[in-house]
Amino acid sequence: MSQRTEDQQSVAVEYSEADALPILRDGEVIGGHQIPWSSNYTFLVQIDAGPGQILRAVYKPKSGEQPLHDFPNGTLYRREYASFLIGRELGWPPVPLTLIREGPYGLGSMQIYIESDPRITYFDLISDHFEPLRRFAAFDLVVNNADRKGGHCVLGTDGTVWSIDHGLTFHPEFKLRTVMMEFWGACLGDTLLPDIESLINRLSVTNDFTDELNEMLTNNEIDLLRQRAETVLDDPRFPQLDPRLNIPWPLE
Repeated sequence: MSQRTEDQQSVAVEYSEADALPILRDGEVIGGHQIPWSSNYTFLVQIDAGPGQILRAVYKPKSGEQPLHDFPNGTLYRREYASFLIGRELGWPPVPLTLIREGPYGLGSMQIYIESDPRITYFDLISDHFEPLRRFAAFDLVVNNADRKGGHCVLGTDGTVWSIDHGLTFHPEFKLRTVMMEFWGACLGDTLLPDIESLINRLSVTNDFTDELNEMLTNNEIDLLRQRAETVLDDPRFPQLDPRLNIPWPLE
């Protein structure tokens, strides 16, 4: 991956989503490095945003995905984008702008990097952000998130708590694994139900949203997604999980 020389160093800028979209989609990746603690090859990259400026993004190439025994090979980057689409349809939780594009190591997901303190995780956020995190729990139920670690809840510089790392989602079997034990067995609340009902309605007809989703997931995965949403709508309660089976490792 190429790097600018020292006299060409640029400043990372936080853009509005509207301004960031064309840069994230079309900008040249001019540098970056591998994120060492990721289980798959994941890169924090710099995208040229014009003279003296860069946009930082998280790039997860298909070619860097490690084989898993329970998820089809080469599909995790598509699940990242599908999760972003579901988050936008629901209106929650906040998921950073994500798209699919070519990068230095081929096709993959590209997501705006959220500037944050990596030492702050879910366990630090739950007391002051309980209600926003309730939406994370409902989202994880709908997308069948098998990897809700503490570090996958990120506090941005604007005070928004962001949901990241959604590669292990949409499995046909129940795979929910989460550190959000405060919500185990708890009611998710009636305020989320209209959004879930709207998602079900959107999934039931052909539209731009379902066209995109069909490119990311199988027909069976989409059918089961709708069924999970219907189950949450009928019984908006988080299941009582088994701590021996339903907690990801490591926790953060």
